[in-house]
Amino acid sequence: MALWQHREGIRMNLEEVIFALASWVFLTTIVYSFTGWRKIYECYQMWFTRVYWTDYNIIEAVSWLVKASIIIPALIFGVNIWQLYILSLITSATLIWASNKKLLPTLVGFNTLWIWLSMMVLAQNMNWYKPFIQIFIGE
Repeated sequence: MALWQHREGIRMNLEEVIFALASWVFLTTIVYSFTGWRKIYECYQMWFTRVYWTDYNIIEAVSWLVKASIIIPALIFGVNIWQLYILSLITSATLIWASNKKLLPTLVGFNTLWIWLSMMVLAQNMNWYKPFIQIFIGE
């Protein structure tokens, strides 16, 4: 199948799941080995310290959970839970605020794109905004 062709059926078959999991373990092992297993362990341990959970780290964690709850069902199972984009919109906007604390331009850019993506999906699934649009463009 060419990369641009539509795939019939979204669900992964067993072969794809095995390949994906094996590749994930292999690639993660390489990256963790270069980074240092001790550093990775210490990084994950930060989640279990009280000092880590600042206001902006809490917002970041919630945002990533919301994005994972959108991406994983959509990519793996073909299920798009459009209502979660409301939470994504809110958490992306708050993450832009959090990025000011951490000074990470990639975080600002990434979440600006997520706000756009959230609004695109919400516009496809909601119609409460249509009277406002008609005021500006007529019809």
